[in-house]
Amino acid sequence: MEVAGAPIRVQSIALDADRKAVAVPPEYIQPPENRPSNGNATEHKIPMVDLDKDANPNLVRDEIGMACRDWGAFHVVNHGVSIELLDEIRRVGSFFFEELTMAEKLRYSCDPNSPASEGYGSRMLVASDDEVLDWRDYFDHHTFPISRRNPSRWPDFPPNYREVIAEYSNQMKLLAQKILGLISTSLGLSSSFIEEAMGELYQNITISYYPSCPQPELTLGLQSHSDMGFITLLIQDNVAGLQVSKDGEWVTVDPVSDAILVILGDQTEIITNGIYKSSQHRAITNADKARLSVATFHDPAKTMPVSPAFKPPRYRQVVYGDYVSSWYTKGPNGKRNIDALLI
Repeated sequence: MEVAGAPIRVQSIALDADRKAVAVPPEYIQPPENRPSNGNATEHKIPMVDLDKDANPNLVRDEIGMACRDWGAFHVVNHGVSIELLDEIRRVGSFFFEELTMAEKLRYSCDPNSPASEGYGSRMLVASDDEVLDWRDYFDHHTFPISRRNPSRWPDFPPNYREVIAEYSNQMKLLAQKILGLISTSLGLSSSFIEEAMGELYQNITISYYPSCPQPELTLGLQSHSDMGFITLLIQDNVAGLQVSKDGEWVTVDPVSDAILVILGDQTEIITNGIYKSSQHRAITNADKARLSVATFHDPAKTMPVSPAFKPPRYRQVVYGDYVSSWYTKGPNGKRNIDALLI
């Protein structure tokens, strides 16, 4: 149960539902047009790109270009990150959500009145009367630049939690830089073009926990949106739940234990002048099983202007901090935030 006076966590509602029949509270019920039961679904498979160092580099570049153009998301394998590390961050994340008491977890609560503050939370936006809530709890870690990294704000149990987060952060940054280079060259740009335009790389790692839900047909674990930054690198556990939009249909991204999912963000769409699209995606819930994912976001500094690399420009230049403020003001709703920049 919740600690008195503490913010409600989705996991507490799910635990109550396990003990007795509990309906989903009304603030978690999606409007009919957004409910997963009313969405189109397809059996398409998301692209898989092999980054093996011995592979033909031109073929790898071309496959990434095709995936970016057609999907805005793709799996990568032979990515250089050890499977042991992928398994370990899933393990320590699951331990935090499933083994610690609510009182222990709430010691790390984020500021509910500050969007994107570090720590343990449930709401993506500052509370409002008309907000529909996601069926999700999360822990957000600030990991790059190093000056933002403060492990004392992260859980210290299991004992290697902080060490795992730090190593995972380092490996994800290296992989993000490699993929950004491949995205750049796939468009005929220099391999460093996007990374240089990004300026100082900012990285957050968000471990999301989606408890089992008594009425999954009414809820979303994460409502439809596109990510704000350049690229997100995501891994899942063995429970399917992530969906990406493809040609107006929702495609479930099957979990692949040794693969990392690359999701293009809005700044990549802007800098490529819409040649590559950011991926609209969402998370659905499950009546029987909880689900865990780890998303690593790679964004520019808030002061960086982002503009198209090609002419004529289809998007207005935007300062990233202004884009973030607009996103949190309007809320995640498909791709309306980037659509507002179309010329």
